[in-house]
Amino acid sequence: MSLTTFIIVAVIKVALTLFILLTAVAYTVWLERKVVGRMQNRWGPTRVGPFGLLQPAADGVKFLFKEDLTPPYVYKPLYIAAPIIAVVCALTSIAVVPVGNWVTVAGVSTPLQITDVNIGLLVILGITSIGVYGVALSGWASNSKYSLLGGLRASAQMISYEIALGLSLVGVLILSGTFSLRGIVDAQAGHFWGFIPNWNIFRGCQFVAFFIYLMAAYAETNRIPFDLPEAETELVAGYHTEYSAMKFAMFFMAEYANMITVACIASLLFLGGWHGPLFGPPILQAILPVLWFVLRVVAFLFVYIWVRGTLPRFRYDQLMAFGWKFLLPLAIANLVITALVVALRA
Repeated sequence: MSLTTFIIVAVIKVALTLFILLTAVAYTVWLERKVVGRMQNRWGPTRVGPFGLLQPAADGVKFLFKEDLTPPYVYKPLYIAAPIIAVVCALTSIAVVPVGNWVTVAGVSTPLQITDVNIGLLVILGITSIGVYGVALSGWASNSKYSLLGGLRASAQMISYEIALGLSLVGVLILSGTFSLRGIVDAQAGHFWGFIPNWNIFRGCQFVAFFIYLMAAYAETNRIPFDLPEAETELVAGYHTEYSAMKFAMFFMAEYANMITVACIASLLFLGGWHGPLFGPPILQAILPVLWFVLRVVAFLFVYIWVRGTLPRFRYDQLMAFGWKFLLPLAIANLVITALVVALRA
């Protein structure tokens, strides 16, 4: 592949990925409003477009034209930089996520991801861990007690739960022997006992690790029952209390983009990625892997929404105790047992 062709393909993949991700963010919000509405015996959005499908576009126009208020007492450079950091980190991490096999178009073969690196998992963990700076800086730069408390809560919460989240992934790395997301998915191909998918959640008995990952993911993305950094009943809106218009929307976009990234990683590491039954003509067999991957991501997002509509918010002491006294020891125990099983098999 020539340099010019490589650049053109890269630009097309970046543009297409950003379009799909931002569209998915918008319609994840729509899905959440619809599902939670049904759970609470409401309709959700219905007026803008059929079934309210144009509601995300209406919300986007509203944010664009709202007055952008900047309180006079904020530290303006970091106040402006904070939402930019949050949304850039959230959108960047999707670059190394594969959504299917290689494809060939007009004689050019390319993977279904922006870039294929052999340490993709480390790249995602590194980028997403920087995202907390946007939340922490927004709390401090706003010069508001509510925002500061929300920023401090977010920092402590993310640091605490990132340890359990990282340890929950080590068992998968031991089983797969690679940091490459594509390599981890390839290691889950096929079945054992003839009918059980060779996914890590079954193959390596990593269902405990999946539970830890699930709980840590809720905390990392500040979602109920771990949404203490926002906690409307206590902190007005938490770290983004002083933000309005598009700066507020950027925090909103970052949260939902992180949810989608978390769902993609869960699908790749625990649920077999794009592996699934292939049938029909060749064109359908080429599309099905992407469809299986998307279905698993949507199912994971539905669980996110289901939990929001079901569980109450933790108290802050319960949140920290759950992370340090339960999830962390459980993650260490799962790691030790997985390492022992792999060593005995060898």
